[in-house]
Amino acid sequence: VNGKGALRVLEAARCLNQEQEVRFYQASSSEMFGCALEAPQTEQTSFSPRNPYACAKVFAFHQVGNYRDAYKLFACNGILYNHESPRRGVNYVTRKITLAAARIEAGLQETISLGNTQSQRDWGFAKEYVEAMWLMLQHESPDDYIIATNQIHTVQDWLEIAFTHVGLNWNDHLEIDSRFMRPVEVNNLRGDAKHAHEVLGWEPYVSFKELVIQMVEADRELIKHMSSSKRLLSR
Repeated sequence: VNGKGALRVLEAARCLNQEQEVRFYQASSSEMFGCALEAPQTEQTSFSPRNPYACAKVFAFHQVGNYRDAYKLFACNGILYNHESPRRGVNYVTRKITLAAARIEAGLQETISLGNTQSQRDWGFAKEYVEAMWLMLQHESPDDYIIATNQIHTVQDWLEIAFTHVGLNWNDHLEIDSRFMRPVEVNNLRGDAKHAHEVLGWEPYVSFKELVIQMVEADRELIKHMSSSKRLLSR
């Protein structure tokens, strides 16, 4: 899906572009850099993918460049670093933490199981990153852009902010589970979005702490809403 799927959509775009203008956005990923030798990474940093997902994304990235050069298709790669929001699925560590903080505060669970809490990522706010995608497609010419904050934080940082915000000590509720450990960790992913700032005028404005608290508050509201619904149903 991530590799050949992108190629098939590019081919469809190439055909349609003969009749009307098509603008194509490819959701590339910081995972393509893998165990990068330099940090922060720029659009010129070499790729070193460390998992099948990242390899497929590298394939799609280069196909976008091929179609842009060979067929003059307006095609962009947005190399997005980790981006989060209250809409994040509960199977992702960030949302798993914020939902657990809200549930533990409400007395609905007691612990949270995680893997490597020292794992580091460059985390930003998804809404801002979608705005960057839109800006890429409004520009007069297509290009590739890194979208990131140029800051890294650990999973433990996320835990501390989320649990402190609801008046809890994360140490009292954390369980380490080896099942959640990655076989190969990528701890050096930090993106430089200078190119996006200079060309598109884009820059992040929601801080890491604000992002975590926003997600915690959303999950607190979710728990309250679910509790109210259960009370109504029990009447």
